Amino acid sequence: MRGGEIGWSHRGRASLQLQAARTAYKMCTQNRPYDYTAELYENYKAALEEYLGEKVFPSLNEKHDVYLLKELTKKWSNHLVLIRWLSRFFAYLERFYIPQKSLDSLEKIGLICFRELVYNKIYGRVRDDILTLIYQERKGEKLDRALLNDTTQIFVAIGQGQMVFYENDLEAAVLKSTANYYHDIGRNHITEDSFPDYMIMAEEYLKLEEDRASSYLHNDTKPKLMEIVQKELLLSQENELLEKEHSGLHVLLRDGKVEDLKRMYELFHCTNGGLDPILSKFKQHIISDGKSLVKQSEDAAGNKKVDNQDSAAEMVFIKKVIELHDEHLGYIAECFNGNNQFYKALREAFEVFCNKMIAGTSVAELLAIHADNILKKGGGSDKINEEAIEEALDKIVRLLVYIHDKDLFAEFYRKKLSRRLLFDRSANDEHEKFILSKLKYQNGLQFTSKMEGMITDMTLAKERQVEFVKHLQSNPQENLCIDLVVNVLTTGFWPNHKTTDLHLPAEMANSIVVFNKYYSSKTQSRKLTWMFSLGTCTMVGRFDAKPIELIVTTQQAVLLMLFNTSDRLSYEEITEQLNLPNDDVIRLLHSLSCAKYKILLKEPNNRSISKHDIFEFNSRFTDRMRRIKV
Repeated sequence: MRGGEIGWSHRGRASLQLQAARTAYKMCTQNRPYDYTAELYENYKAALEEYLGEKVFPSLNEKHDVYLLKELTKKWSNHLVLIRWLSRFFAYLERFYIPQKSLDSLEKIGLICFRELVYNKIYGRVRDDILTLIYQERKGEKLDRALLNDTTQIFVAIGQGQMVFYENDLEAAVLKSTANYYHDIGRNHITEDSFPDYMIMAEEYLKLEEDRASSYLHNDTKPKLMEIVQKELLLSQENELLEKEHSGLHVLLRDGKVEDLKRMYELFHCTNGGLDPILSKFKQHIISDGKSLVKQSEDAAGNKKVDNQDSAAEMVFIKKVIELHDEHLGYIAECFNGNNQFYKALREAFEVFCNKMIAGTSVAELLAIHADNILKKGGGSDKINEEAIEEALDKIVRLLVYIHDKDLFAEFYRKKLSRRLLFDRSANDEHEKFILSKLKYQNGLQFTSKMEGMITDMTLAKERQVEFVKHLQSNPQENLCIDLVVNVLTTGFWPNHKTTDLHLPAEMANSIVVFNKYYSSKTQSRKLTWMFSLGTCTMVGRFDAKPIELIVTTQQAVLLMLFNTSDRLSYEEITEQLNLPNDDVIRLLHSLSCAKYKILLKEPNNRSISKHDIFEFNSRFTDRMRRIKV
C-alpha cells in the first residue's frame, strides 16, 4: 500500500505540474487581448514579494542565536525549491518572453526578492550569531559545523556569482574578530611561555583554525584567515620570541635543539617575511661564535710560548672553525630544509671572521697548514680511514669559499705541496690528487694548473731517474761513488727559491757533472739550475759510541763534510769554504750545534752564532736511534 501511495503522490505532482505549465502556456500564447504574458511576469514577482514579506521575514525576525540560523537555512532551502518549481511552471516565460525582452530570469528575480526583503534586514544579526558561535567553538564548546556551513553559503549564493556580499557582510567581520582573538592569545602566552612552548601552542592553534576554515568558510577565506593567525601569533611576536634570554634562537642553536629549530622553520617559512629576522639572527649567532674563536686563538697565541706557532693557531682556530661550519651546515640541511637563504647567511657570516688575521697569520695560510698536516706523513692521516681523510680535505676546500684572497691560499698551499713532494713527505698520492680535483672544480683550472704541474713533474722525475740509473749501469766509466737522485722541475710550476753558488766537495761536484752530461744528451731546449737548498742527503756520522745515519739537507751535508779534513774550523773559514751568505751560514751552524742534535761543538758554548765562534766535530755525540733527521 505504501508503494502505491508513493506512486500516486508522484503521479499527482507530475499531473499538477503539467496542468500548471499548460495553463501558463495558454495564458502566454493567446491573441490579444487575451495574451497575459506581461501580467504573468509582473505577478510572479509580486507574489514572491508578498510571500517573503508576510510569511518568511516575520518567522525569522522573531528568532535569535542558533535558532535564527536554523530557521534561515530552512527558509532559504524552501525558497530555492519554490523558485525552481515556479521556473518550471512558467517555462514559456524563461524560454521566449524573458530573452525577447532582455529581462531578469525568474530565478534571479527570486534571489533579488529574497535579498531585498529578507537578507538585507537580518544579515547583521546572522553575522553576529556566526561570530559568537565561532568564538564559542574556539573556547572549546561544540558547534554544529554543518549548520554554520549552510549559513555561510547563503552569503555566497545571495551574490549570484559575485563574492561582494560574502566578503563585505561576513568575511571581513570574521577576519577582524580572528585578528583580535589571536592578538590576545599571543600577548597572553608571550610572557609566560618559552620559545619552544610558544611554538607548540601556535602550531596547535594553526591546525585548529585551518580545520575550522575548511569546515564552514568559503575556500577563498582560508588563506586570508591563516595569514591573519600567522601574523598575530607569529610575526607580531617574532622578534621577542627570537630574543628570549633563556630559550631564544641563540640558545636553540647553541644547545643543538634540532626539533625546536625544525618547528621554527616550518612555522615561519610559510609567512611573508617570517624568515628575515631568523636569517639575521642566524648570521649574527655565527659571527659571534666566529669572533669568539678568533679571540680565543689570539689569547692562546699570546699566553703560550710554543715552538710551532702555526700548529698552535690551527688547534685554537681552524679545527674549531670547521666544527662550527659543520654544525651550522647540519642545521641548514636538517632543520631548514636546505633553504638557500640560510646558505647565503652562513657564507656572509663566515666571510666576516675568515678574512681576519689570527695571531698575525692569515686564515688562508692556516688552511694550507691544516691541509699539509692531513696530507703529509705522520700528520695523523695514517690513523683514519680513506673516507674520513677525503671528508676532512673536502671541508678545507669548502671553507676556502669564504676567503677573499684565494690566491694567497694557493701560494701557501703550493709551498707546502712542494716540500711534501720534494722531501717525500706526502702520505698518499691519491689524496693529493683528490684535493686538487676539488680545488679545480670550485676555483677553476687556472687555480690548480701549477699544482698539477708539480705533480706531473714528480711523476716524470721518477721515470727519468729510472732511465738515469740504466744509463749509469750501461756506462761504467761514469759510475758514481754516491747514490744520486735528481728531480728535474719546471721553473714556472714551483715556488721561487733563491739559488746559491755552493762550493761542493769533489764527490758531489762529479755527480752533478755526470748528470748534466746525461741530461744534455736527452734535451737541448732546457737548462738546469741546481737548487741545493731543496736537496736532502743521507750520510753516516762515525761517532765514538756507534755510527749513526744522519738525514740532513744538502747544505748541512756539505758543511759537515768540511770536518772530514779539519778537526776545528772557525766561522770565517766555514763561510769562505761554503761560499754562502752569512744568514745561510748562521742558520746551518745553529741547526748543527745549538738545536736538538749537537753534531758540532761550539766555542763559546751558547745558543747564538757569531763570527768569532770556533766549531769542531762532536765525536762523543750519541743517540738511542741509529738513524736521525737533523
